[in-house]
Amino acid sequence: MGFLDRMKEDIKSALLNDPAAKNTLEIVLCYPGLHALWFHRVSHFLYAKKMYTIARVISHIARFLTGVEIHPGAKIGRRVFIDHGMGIVIGETAEIGDDTLLYKGVVLGGTSLKKQKRHPTIGKNVVIGSNACILGPVSVGDGAKIGSGSVVVKDVPSGATVVGVPGKVVEKKVLKKLALNFEHGNLPDPIADVVKIMLKMQHELEQRLKTLEKEHDIKARAIFHDYEEKAQEELPEQ
Repeated sequence: MGFLDRMKEDIKSALLNDPAAKNTLEIVLCYPGLHALWFHRVSHFLYAKKMYTIARVISHIARFLTGVEIHPGAKIGRRVFIDHGMGIVIGETAEIGDDTLLYKGVVLGGTSLKKQKRHPTIGKNVVIGSNACILGPVSVGDGAKIGSGSVVVKDVPSGATVVGVPGKVVEKKVLKKLALNFEHGNLPDPIADVVKIMLKMQHELEQRLKTLEKEHDIKARAIFHDYEEKAQEELPEQ
C-alpha cells in the first residue's frame, strides 16, 4: 500500500472513530494526531535507511507542530488513531498494532538504559485512555482497555480492562471479534466496589445489632416482670 493510500485510510479511520469529525478537509487541516502519524511515516522510513539524524530532525519538527512525540524507530500499524494527541510520547522500540486508539497524554515509555527492546508492544484494537503510562517491554493484548491515568508495568491479557496505579486487571472478556470499544470512561472502579461492600457489611451489622438489642430488651422486660411478680408474692399480707 502506497503512502497516499495510507493517508486516505487514516482519514477514513478518523471519520469513523471521531464523532466530532465533519468532513475530509477538516481532518486534513485540523487533526494534529493525524499529522504526527504522517510525519512519523517519513521519519521512520529514513530511520530504517539509517539516516538517523534527519529522521530525528523530522520527528522533532513534528513534535513542535503537533505536540506528539514519536521516535522514528517506533513501529505503528494501520488505522491507528490519535485523538487530540497533545503530550503523547512513544519510545524508540514501541510497537502499536492496527486499529488502536490513543488519547492525549499517553506515554509508551522505557525503563532501561540498555540498547534493547525497552518499550511496550501494543496489540490490535486497544484503547488507551488519557494520561495512561505503559512502561517497559510489556505486552498489551488485542482488544484491551487501559483506563485514564493508569500506570501499566506488567503484561495485559487480551480483552482485559486495566485501571489504577499500578495498573490492575479489573475485568477480562473473551474476545469473539476484535472491535474498538470507545466507552473507556465507563470502567470498573475497584475502590468504589470495596466501599460498596464495606457499606453493605456495615448495614448488615447494624441490622443484626438492632435485632440483638430488641431481643435483649424483650428478655430484660421478662426478667423484670418475673422479679416484680415474685416480689409481690413475698410481700406480707395485711
